[in-house]
Amino acid sequence: MMISLLALAAALQSAATTPPAKGTPPITAQTEKSGGVRPAEQLAVTFDSADLQFEVLPETYSLNGIATLGFTARSPVSRLLIDLDKNLPVTAVSIDGVALKPGAWSNPDGQLAVRLPRPLTRGQRVSAKITYGGVPHVAVNAPWDDGVVWSKTPEGKTWFATTAEGYGCDLFWPCMDFPEGEPTVVTLHITVPKGLKAPSNGKLIGIDTLPDGRTRWNWRAKRTNTYAIALNVGPYEEISGSYKSRFGNTIPMYYWYLPGEKAQAEKLFAEFAPTLDFFEALVGPYPFGDEKVGVVETPHKGMEHQTINAYGNGYAKAIEGFDWLFQHEFTHEWFANQLTAANWDDYWLHEGYGAYMQPAYGRWREGEARYAAMMMSQRGGIMNKVPIVRGKIISEEEVYEASKGGPGQDIYVKGSWMLHTLRNLIGDKDFWDVTRLAVYGRPDPRPGNFEPRFGSTGEYEGFVRQVTGKDYGWFFDVYLRQAALPELVETRTGDTLSLSWKVPGGGPFPMPVEVQIGDRIEKLPMTGGRGTISVPADAHVVIDPWSRVLKRSIAVEELQAWNASRKK
Repeated sequence: MMISLLALAAALQSAATTPPAKGTPPITAQTEKSGGVRPAEQLAVTFDSADLQFEVLPETYSLNGIATLGFTARSPVSRLLIDLDKNLPVTAVSIDGVALKPGAWSNPDGQLAVRLPRPLTRGQRVSAKITYGGVPHVAVNAPWDDGVVWSKTPEGKTWFATTAEGYGCDLFWPCMDFPEGEPTVVTLHITVPKGLKAPSNGKLIGIDTLPDGRTRWNWRAKRTNTYAIALNVGPYEEISGSYKSRFGNTIPMYYWYLPGEKAQAEKLFAEFAPTLDFFEALVGPYPFGDEKVGVVETPHKGMEHQTINAYGNGYAKAIEGFDWLFQHEFTHEWFANQLTAANWDDYWLHEGYGAYMQPAYGRWREGEARYAAMMMSQRGGIMNKVPIVRGKIISEEEVYEASKGGPGQDIYVKGSWMLHTLRNLIGDKDFWDVTRLAVYGRPDPRPGNFEPRFGSTGEYEGFVRQVTGKDYGWFFDVYLRQAALPELVETRTGDTLSLSWKVPGGGPFPMPVEVQIGDRIEKLPMTGGRGTISVPADAHVVIDPWSRVLKRSIAVEELQAWNASRKK
């Protein structure tokens, strides 16, 4: 019997020192879902504040937490419904400082239901304190799926991170797991083992050293996107500096990186200021200048965690001369964290702009040739299987995952090419004026005169009408609400070249087209979707020579079919 007990103890010790397998512990369908149609109880409250205490325990690969959440009732409500993975069981709940009996809450499938001692009426506030903890779900392939990542530095020290865009914030804290479930203010207290650091969202308000040598890192952030709250733990070193904004304010900048990478880290940090200047020149003020620009090296590829963007690109070099991943995630400070789509159906506003701003930066740095090369590198990835926007409330999985009927990568590359086409259609000034309105909700953003906001496709179309004075519904109907691309049909009879647009749905599509005849270029207005031009019989003709219009390409379709056949 003694041998068996010793063997059991050894097995338990071994389990505690071995990280959980990827994808474990398994999560429910409720936890895996993010966004979609919400229950009435969640829509009945405004999420005012979240005070989140975390204790990261690498020895047992576990996470303990105490979340104090503040809500205001929009309409009468008798219980709180709070999303939380049931792998993090709740051990105590109190409402307005009064402890509830265990029977007052339950979490059978990943949505914590708390019965309130008394119903709330419109305008009443409530504070819920939730104590929970356990072994959090480990991501299989972060950040393309979500959970925590337990890793080690080359020296064998703990390197830990979270990602939550896909499955949602409920993977490691009690939250409202849909875009508009964004709390007004979040305070984080992250306790980590001695010798480790915990850079996180917002502004650092203090570091406490505990009697046992552990440290508690305290941060405060405003209007943080639900999936953008992140824990990062490691033996980080830090580079810091400041950026004098063209809007007059000074913005602190930080990069936390692993030991031994100082030279590489300094080169990446040198990209922060010029990238900031690009965004502030074309779009507007950095949205979180009173907090920080923050980047942290992570054991996964990357993610747009508000003011603490995750970076795991390995300092890769590219012909463009800048780090695309750093720039892409930084883009999301404007297009995801400042402008947040209220519904996952509109997430092309995040990812379409997120993909487009790399070629736009290439153009800013090097000119049209770089821009064109970067745009063409995206073109072959457009699949056109599902409309980008379907006009209904849907979940994250129904957008990002092609296997679940979503447009998948098209919200990136097709969204980017749609923006490219729109910019060439309405002109640079109007395009960036539209972009500015979409991001800030006003044409004259200055530090202090705007807040993070929610946007939609319909609103964006309205901004285009407002800026240009024209209705471009025909443009968005084809590119966003249809799967197939417009096809340009060419007919040549004698000295006459006729062009006509064939579009899915058969609606109007008066998209102008440039035609190069020899050395000159003419633009056909294509009124009514048709146009003709006189072309000498011996002239060399190129349609859309600068590739300004997203349209069907037989070459791209044949390449995609060939690539697909090679994978069988």
